[in-house]
Amino acid sequence: MLTNRQTTAPARAPETPRSFATVVKAYIALTKPRIIELLLITTLPVMFLAAHGLPPLWTSVAVMVFGTLSAGSANALNCYVDRDIDVKMRRTRRRPLARHQVSPRGALVFGIVLGILSTIGLWVTTNWLAATLSTAAILFYVLVYSMILKRRTAQNIVWGGIAGCMPVMIGWAGITERLDWAPLVLFGVVFFWTPPHTWTLAMRYKEDYAAAEVPMLPVVATERRVIIESIVYTWATVICSLLLWPVAHTTMFYPIVAAVLGAMCLWEVHRLLGRLNSGKTGVDLRPMRFFHWSNAYLALLFLAVAIDPLLA
Repeated sequence: MLTNRQTTAPARAPETPRSFATVVKAYIALTKPRIIELLLITTLPVMFLAAHGLPPLWTSVAVMVFGTLSAGSANALNCYVDRDIDVKMRRTRRRPLARHQVSPRGALVFGIVLGILSTIGLWVTTNWLAATLSTAAILFYVLVYSMILKRRTAQNIVWGGIAGCMPVMIGWAGITERLDWAPLVLFGVVFFWTPPHTWTLAMRYKEDYAAAEVPMLPVVATERRVIIESIVYTWATVICSLLLWPVAHTTMFYPIVAAVLGAMCLWEVHRLLGRLNSGKTGVDLRPMRFFHWSNAYLALLFLAVAIDPLLA
């Protein structure tokens, strides 16, 4: 006999409302502010070098502001592309898309809007060359690195790192409206610096990249190969940094600082190989020591780039 009982679906837990401040913080986090800081560290000093002293204030502000929007656009779109693997990695699982603080559609629209604003802003306040370079950096980072290289080759960061080299070109073009050998040398510094910097971080989070099936070099190669390649790229970084002296006709201040910083960086990366060659079982290679030092190296080197024309 049928009864008149109603069946009720299990009640869903009500979603916790998010405050406006929480939403804003989530969208800001999409831009990866700490990465943007590193990019700006290479942008502003180049403008000092291009201007042979203090660059025009408003041009500098415009390049920094719209350069920030450009980098934020690339990073937000990268988060959109990588949302499926970010949830698998300890290092990235707290990003807004992985935590469902922002919808994929919201991240995509946000990234595109930032890119459009940055391009228009640079074109109006500086020149077409700076705007074009900025747009090219966004497209390269998203389409070439994030969507093609990152998941397909262990050389992903070598070529994908080109996007991170573009701020030096944008800063120079923003002041001079052209390109020259000096920004190309500094482009090379950042290009050679990027792989060992990233690989030592990847050594620390090797299991994360393996779980996400991202073929970073430490995942697919031996520790010895990773360290040896890091040494080669670090030597190339230091040699390239010294080329700025004759190319930009700097004072003796810059090459002295570059040589000292380079020697310290080389010492640290060779210590990685020394620890590996010690033969001790389970020895901690401490790759993060080099990672943190490489951050300091780049910041201090570009600080010297900014100071040198003031001394001249």
